[in-house]
Amino acid sequence: MKKHIDIILRYLIIALIALPNLYLFYLIFTPLTIYPLYFILNIFFDVALTGNSLLLNGFSINIINACVAGAAYYLLFAINMSIPGIKIRKRAYMIGFSFLSLLILNIIRILTLILVLFYGASFFDITHKFFWYILSTLFVVLIWFAEIKFFKIKQIPVYTDFNYLYKKARIKK
Repeated sequence: MKKHIDIILRYLIIALIALPNLYLFYLIFTPLTIYPLYFILNIFFDVALTGNSLLLNGFSINIINACVAGAAYYLLFAINMSIPGIKIRKRAYMIGFSFLSLLILNIIRILTLILVLFYGASFFDITHKFFWYILSTLFVVLIWFAEIKFFKIKQIPVYTDFNYLYKKARIKK
């Protein structure tokens, strides 16, 4: 019965943390994305920060929610929470590792796009689409694989829970 409660609590947390519309992830990770960008760019350019916009060399770069990648943070959170049998401390380290990894990779991604905008503006659209559709997904997958290796994860997210519940179910074919 304790395992059933653990499953219910973990999935309830996964569902509730997404409300409303991943707000918590954008609240936390928007400033954690914008301020490092501002400080790094300020080393090389004269940069002004106005709200979520970086103003430099006649360009206004708006860091919108999609740039912050709140959905990717949520996906990593959901994956980490849907692994059974992980102690709270280890789970916290795993989530921290995945969030910090994504934050660093995302800042590098945005910096790269800003440099492409300045030094190869004709390549910006194709580079942006490549980063958006392919690289962002690849980031999440690589971070998850790194977690599997680093934290020695043996369970399969979601599947392990459903398999357990199926085996415990009274009604079977």
